[in-house]
Amino acid sequence: MMNSKLIASLLVFFCCLLKADESPRTTAVKGVRLFFCGHSFHFHVPAMLDEIAKGEGIADEVIVGKSMIGGSKVIQHWNVKDVDNKAKAALLAGDVDVLTTTPIYLPDEGMEKFAELGLAHNPNFRMTVQEFWLPFDQYEPHFYDAPKIPKPLHVDHNAATGDSLSALHTRYFRELDDAVTAMNTKMGKPVAFVVPMGQAVIALREKIIAGQAPGLKMQEDLFTDTLGHPKPALQALIVYAHYAVIYRKTPVGLPIPQALKDGKIPADNLPALTKLLQEIAWDAVTHHPLSGVTAR
Repeated sequence: MMNSKLIASLLVFFCCLLKADESPRTTAVKGVRLFFCGHSFHFHVPAMLDEIAKGEGIADEVIVGKSMIGGSKVIQHWNVKDVDNKAKAALLAGDVDVLTTTPIYLPDEGMEKFAELGLAHNPNFRMTVQEFWLPFDQYEPHFYDAPKIPKPLHVDHNAATGDSLSALHTRYFRELDDAVTAMNTKMGKPVAFVVPMGQAVIALREKIIAGQAPGLKMQEDLFTDTLGHPKPALQALIVYAHYAVIYRKTPVGLPIPQALKDGKIPADNLPALTKLLQEIAWDAVTHHPLSGVTAR
């Protein structure tokens, strides 16, 4: 059960939710200064987000820098030597409006360290926290604590159901939400916002199972390997969700990323699939209480 401070924080958070514009194509969107910290489920986000933002006419978006480390927790980006730590340098200079982060399993003290530093040098600083979809379709918080990631003997992405995936992710989602809520309470204001990718991925997999995802026949069509690295369709879903949280606007109607055009999706399926990805991303973001966005 949450204590009174956490409940109070949630109430403040709800009061700070912004009603999002569901017609972003009708008004100019002001760009933000972005720094990206992430692991391999996030490597594609800087270039693809910048591509769709520029394609949407957001000419003043700035990618200040990026720190990409495979299989990393947020603390690993924080622990980069100061002389090489571009993320810390950018935050100290007050040059970052939004920092993206990708925690794996919790706890991850790097989240709070970056939030404190960013807020200290930019009162409007925000940090996104990307949920992830569980590697190998199983909950195992010690994967990244070992010198080498242990691989299950057999992974069948196509065997999963929506119910089994939801049950599998429940504990992780709760742990991440509790960590973000506690951190925002300590900061005294909402600073960290969840990009609910785990939930968006489950929703897309349910559509595939139901035969309602044009151009995607099997759940494994989303992944390059058993670990769960994203193929272009999933990459696009991730980027649309980040756009929604960062700009607090619906991604429906945004351009199709070139990587998705160059993928193996039949051309006649691309428009319908793109719209589906955008709608799933928007639905996941607007229904997550810690995304900072609501369509209601």
